Amino acid sequence: MHDETPKRFDRIVAILIQLQSKKIVKAHELATRFEVSLRTIYRDIRTLEASGVPIYSEAGLGYSLLEGYRLPPVMFTREEAESFIAAEKLMEKFSDKSIGDQYASAMFKLKAVLKSADKDWVSTIESNVVMQPLEKTFPKQVPHALAFIFRSIADKTQLILDYQAFEADENTARTIEPVGVFHDHNNWYVLGYCHLRKDYRQFRTDRIHNILKTEIAFTKEHEALEYYLNKDKEEFPTTKVVISIEKKMAKYLSGERKYHGFVSEKVVGNNVEMTFLCKDIEDGFPRFFLMFGDFATILEPERLKVRVLELMETIKRKILK
Repeated sequence: MHDETPKRFDRIVAILIQLQSKKIVKAHELATRFEVSLRTIYRDIRTLEASGVPIYSEAGLGYSLLEGYRLPPVMFTREEAESFIAAEKLMEKFSDKSIGDQYASAMFKLKAVLKSADKDWVSTIESNVVMQPLEKTFPKQVPHALAFIFRSIADKTQLILDYQAFEADENTARTIEPVGVFHDHNNWYVLGYCHLRKDYRQFRTDRIHNILKTEIAFTKEHEALEYYLNKDKEEFPTTKVVISIEKKMAKYLSGERKYHGFVSEKVVGNNVEMTFLCKDIEDGFPRFFLMFGDFATILEPERLKVRVLELMETIKRKILK
């Protein structure tokens, strides 16, 4: 029996809104978002077509609305407006000035369509939400960095960065073809093809001292960002690490352990055994372990035990000087 409930009606309206948000929408995207089968999505699309909505499909690609077709303005629910407030606070603190200003402008338009009672409700929440970033993600001298990078990716034109690598004393000029942007370890990164290094590199945005747009087209066809991020993971060899840590301390590692290749854990008596596939047992993991080493034991590998002892001896010598 067909699902003719209000839930289906809401889904069909949401599908129509999503069709307006992109040039082409895949049936699989819709099925994933609404947690229904592809057959259900096909039926909903036919319902929209029967209602007079001009939808056309491209084999192997997806669905599109006829150019120029638009829904009248849609009212937001309180819950939707609430999510925008959280997003606005994040944009204020975790993006560059240009993107933050543009989002603030969009928020004024969004708030303008809310009902009066909802405006007061949103305003109350807004004044009581504060985001505190851990670090400065964009230096003051490049307030438009993220906006420039987004445009470069969309237009497929090169950028010139005045960039200071982590261990370098001086900046270098890097001409890059940006592939994508991602956030990790409280920092924004740009991954792109670097003409200086003749290879793909990651650039941390807080180390960019200047950025220039160019009209020079990309010289290469680049894969999607996820391809290069996964490739980096595969290219670095890993070492299996197993540690045993007291339960009372284990809970405090849930945030940091993912950065060191955490795989699994199991409770053994009063301790928790954690398994990692670690990329760096010479520096990164040993220093991580020292943070809680008085509550833990290294089960494997032996090399990690030796390296931790070496670091402890170095620390001891410096303290006793």
